[in-house]
Amino acid sequence: MKTKPVSVLARTFVRYLWTNWVRPLALPFLLITAAKSALADINYVPSGSMQPTILCGDVVFINKLAYDLRVPFTSTRLARWSEPARGDIVVCFAPDDGTRLVKRVAAVPGDLVELRNDILFLNGMPQSYSPLPAHAQGVRDLEPAERASALFAREHLVTGTATEPRIHSVMVLPARPALRNYGPVTVPAGHYFMLGDNRDNSRDSRFFGFMPRAYIIGRATDVVASADLAHWLNPRFSRFFSKLD
Repeated sequence: MKTKPVSVLARTFVRYLWTNWVRPLALPFLLITAAKSALADINYVPSGSMQPTILCGDVVFINKLAYDLRVPFTSTRLARWSEPARGDIVVCFAPDDGTRLVKRVAAVPGDLVELRNDILFLNGMPQSYSPLPAHAQGVRDLEPAERASALFAREHLVTGTATEPRIHSVMVLPARPALRNYGPVTVPAGHYFMLGDNRDNSRDSRFFGFMPRAYIIGRATDVVASADLAHWLNPRFSRFFSKLD
């Protein structure tokens, strides 16, 4: 009984894969990856730099059409309709090493920004702070030891318009060595000043400098899923599909 040469079998197998798997899936794969590149995406958050707003183990939704439209797989913009505002949570690339980050826009081009003992000053004016209760979203999901070592507040971030301030949660870690005083510095044109809501445990513009506008790829708007990394990936169902402030 004759057998087919290995080369013939290999070509037959490759032809089968191309006809039945690769070719039918190529277009859907291209469309999905293009949409993830230019329209919307999700981002897993492994660190606590945005606690208590975003927790370790959160998966956040990124609206890549929030500010502009880009050519898929490139940084080329086809259109621009808005700019990041103070208080926006954005996904960006660190200008020093390209790490993908989730941070909050604390200051926009032209702002004079300063930190004094973790109090944010914008254009010479301190931002307002109010108490954040222990049962607030995000705070209640932290480990008891982490809650005990932190101080929490609501930061009332002025927007520079006639609208109400953007109110969001922040935390500080008094016992941790941290860069609590910074500036004053003026944000140059085409750049932004980023901060993490976990002020004493965040690698942000205090360390890597101003964020170029071109490195901001979208706005984080919602938590779509969440798992507690400290407890066997136990789902945090209360955080599923919750809005980000």
